[in-house]
Amino acid sequence: MTSSLPAADAEARRALAWTHTARFLTTAAQLNQLPATELPEIAFVGRSNAGKSTAINVLTQQKRLAFASKTPGRTQHINLFALGPKDAPDALFADLPGYGYAAVARGAKLRWQKVMADYLELRRSLSGVVLMVDSRLGFTELDRQLLAFVAPRVGTGAVKLLVLLTKADKLNRRESDAALAEAQRVLADLATDDSDVGVSLFSALSRRGVTDAAQWLHAGSRPVLPDTVADVDVAEADAGSPGEGPSEPAPGASPAASGQPPGRTSGD
Repeated sequence: MTSSLPAADAEARRALAWTHTARFLTTAAQLNQLPATELPEIAFVGRSNAGKSTAINVLTQQKRLAFASKTPGRTQHINLFALGPKDAPDALFADLPGYGYAAVARGAKLRWQKVMADYLELRRSLSGVVLMVDSRLGFTELDRQLLAFVAPRVGTGAVKLLVLLTKADKLNRRESDAALAEAQRVLADLATDDSDVGVSLFSALSRRGVTDAAQWLHAGSRPVLPDTVADVDVAEADAGSPGEGPSEPAPGASPAASGQPPGRTSGD
């Protein structure tokens, strides 16, 4: 018996059902506190107030999986979430601290700059990075520094990259086209024959780009054949909203207060 559901719709439903299985696994303040794993790990990164926690919650269809602090940029923990069957998870999401918020001690920012750089450059199980960029601000200097941390692994195809231009509902059509064009220009520097780099407009409010992002995440959880070469393309999906706070010299994050398990507050 065959299904009457179009293949694309069926795949979208499978992807959304899979992201919905996300559940909290552990939190860590240092890289050596993260569990060693062979599961593919997809990291969510972005400036404080870029909409990272909101995007994770929308993608997983859960209201409080990722916690957004009222004081953005205050968390100093990496939070891991497991996906797939409860007795046999098949992938992990890593929610990294938001960076770039001004009201944090410089020492904490520098420490987290080092932790995040090491994570993006050295974490063995890292297979994908989702970078949240406020569509109204574009790539800040901190975003570009973060891209530099992961560029070598993106260039070899070891790590896939998806940029979500968040809060796209705040843009009109002309502004959306301009934001996509500028993002494509920035990301062209990372494109190689082996890289898999995508960019999409994203809006948690209108849900624009949510399905496309879920399908990218689902595909990223599956093993890639060694000789597979991915196309570098720009997916026109959805939009998001603007991030705030003055720039800092380098991506760093800071502590966040939360009534949830230690470290689970994540500033957007």
